[in-house]
Amino acid sequence: MKVDYIIVGAGLAGLSMAHLCRRYCKTFVLLDDDKRTSSKVAGGMFNPVVLKRFTSIWESQAQLDFAEVFYPETERLVNETFYHRLPIYRKFASIEEQNNWFLACDHPLTTAYLNPQLKTEKIPHIKSEYFFGEVYNTGYLDVKKFVQSYQNYLFQNHLLIKEHFDFNVLHIEKEQVLYNHIRAKQIVFAEGFSMQNNPFFNYLPLDGTKGELLYVKIPDLKLKSIVKATVFIIPVGNDIYKVGATYNWQDKTDDRTTEARSELIAGLEALIDCDYEIIDHVAGVRPTVKDRRPLVGSHYKHQNVYILNGLGTRGVLLGPYLADKLIQNIENNVPLDANINVARYYKKLQLIK
Repeated sequence: MKVDYIIVGAGLAGLSMAHLCRRYCKTFVLLDDDKRTSSKVAGGMFNPVVLKRFTSIWESQAQLDFAEVFYPETERLVNETFYHRLPIYRKFASIEEQNNWFLACDHPLTTAYLNPQLKTEKIPHIKSEYFFGEVYNTGYLDVKKFVQSYQNYLFQNHLLIKEHFDFNVLHIEKEQVLYNHIRAKQIVFAEGFSMQNNPFFNYLPLDGTKGELLYVKIPDLKLKSIVKATVFIIPVGNDIYKVGATYNWQDKTDDRTTEARSELIAGLEALIDCDYEIIDHVAGVRPTVKDRRPLVGSHYKHQNVYILNGLGTRGVLLGPYLADKLIQNIENNVPLDANINVARYYKKLQLIK
């Protein structure tokens, strides 16, 4: 088999790369063993500001604009619906938070995304002494449905090989990459936290941040928006809600914990005043980087070996946007922004001058 790209990893990053290869008429094959991916347990919420501090996000409008085309395009391809535009209401915990919101409403980088008029009308069964702030251009991606439906499409079209990637049979040459029976021009590793097992990139500071969330049935809530307080609550249909998420910087396993469950329950009960039933509890390790910036670009030695990783908690918007940046860099020599270019670490580690 001869292709332009081998892509390793079929989570948000890898699938984004695959879809853009398809868009730009580049041939590819994707390999994934389906053993570990944070994408399937992601909350999936997207928004253009940091909801904790009401601060701006790098190139947020460009990311939103790209997603607004990318996800409907993928929905049409696989004949599924997983991209949902919903308002987000940020619950305020104090007058001080209200004041910080008003300051952000006047800031040139965030003013376009925040409603200066507080939402003072009550949301049934949601406790709020200090009201809510509405964030524009928001919603959620049903990440699990996106990943599964796109993987199914690729598998049915013989573009996804479900197997463990064996680095021992990978051969890198100057003009091509060889893997078993596959001959490719480039290889892109989009493995998420599994990058720690990758000999080409395992020295990079991918910390990993474990996150856990609950699926909860709340028949009386009837919420039609996302609410963010100490936890977020996302309506996903049939009276089911996602409640999340926790952050653990020490535990690097995918095991569910009673501590995280208790934390999420406490946050939920502080937010709502009606009965609920826990349906499921999931956990995964997000691919976060020490400097909170992605890892995108070529290997310092092998110019046909690439990485697309470090999407962190914002993979819904960053995945497609960064995949496009990478493919434009590879195919059209468009320079990568210094904020995302993995070469920043090659210099720090003295791998390049």
